[in-house]
Amino acid sequence: MGETLDSQNVPDGALGENITTFGVDLHALPTGTLMFIGDSIIELTGLRNPCAQINTFRDGLLSAFRSETPSGETIRRAGIMAIVINGGIIRTGDDIRIEIPDGNSEPLRPV
Repeated sequence: MGETLDSQNVPDGALGENITTFGVDLHALPTGTLMFIGDSIIELTGLRNPCAQINTFRDGLLSAFRSETPSGETIRRAGIMAIVINGGIIRTGDDIRIEIPDGNSEPLRPV
C-alpha cells in the first residue's frame, strides 16, 4: 500500500486538481464517462500520470501515487483527466451523477 497523504503538507489545489470528489471510484470508470456536477458536464478522458514534481512537497511522495499489481502493472492514483462538455457553476456539496457510455467501453489510460 502507498503512503497516506497528509493534507497539511500538500495544500488544496497544489497538485493541479480542479475538482476533488469523495465516494466515487474514478479510476474504475471507463473512458467517455460523463459526470454531471452542478450545472456542468465533464467527460473522462484518461488517467493523470504522476511525475517526480510531486516530490517537491515531500521527498518520496511520488511513491504514494504509484504502486504495482502482483503482475507488475503500474497503478496510478494521481486522479483523472477530463474535458468540459458544458461549463457551469459547481458548488461544494453538489451531487455527482455518473453516465457510463453505451456499448464497449475502454478503461481509462494514462494521458
